[in-house]
Amino acid sequence: MKNSLSYKDYTGSVEFSEEDGVFHGKVIGIKPSISFEGDSVQSLTQDFTNAIDEYLDFCHSKGITPERPFKGSFNVRIAPELHRKAATLASEYGVSLNSLVEDAIKTKVG
Repeated sequence: MKNSLSYKDYTGSVEFSEEDGVFHGKVIGIKPSISFEGDSVQSLTQDFTNAIDEYLDFCHSKGITPERPFKGSFNVRIAPELHRKAATLASEYGVSLNSLVEDAIKTKVG
C-alpha cells in the first residue's frame, strides 16, 4: 500500500482520519505548507493536484520561483566518532565522503 501521491514532481503524504471520515495530507519536501483532503481517493487526488496547480499559478503570478522538493542536498548530523569512521573509510576507498554516504543510502533505500 502506498501512502503518498505524486504530481509534477511533488509528493503528498496520505493519511486517513477515522474520526472525521476523510483522507488528508500535505505536500512534503518544501517549506510552504500545502495541504489537501477528500472523502474518497478520487476527491483526495483531485484536491492534491488542484493544490499543486494553485501553488504553481500563485508563484507564477507573483514572479516567484516555485520551491522544488528534494534538491539532492541535505545536512545530516551524526556522532563525531561515526563521522570520523565514515571519512576514514571514504579515504581508504579513494572516494569522497559524499559518495560514500550516497552509496550507503542507495544500498539501504534501493
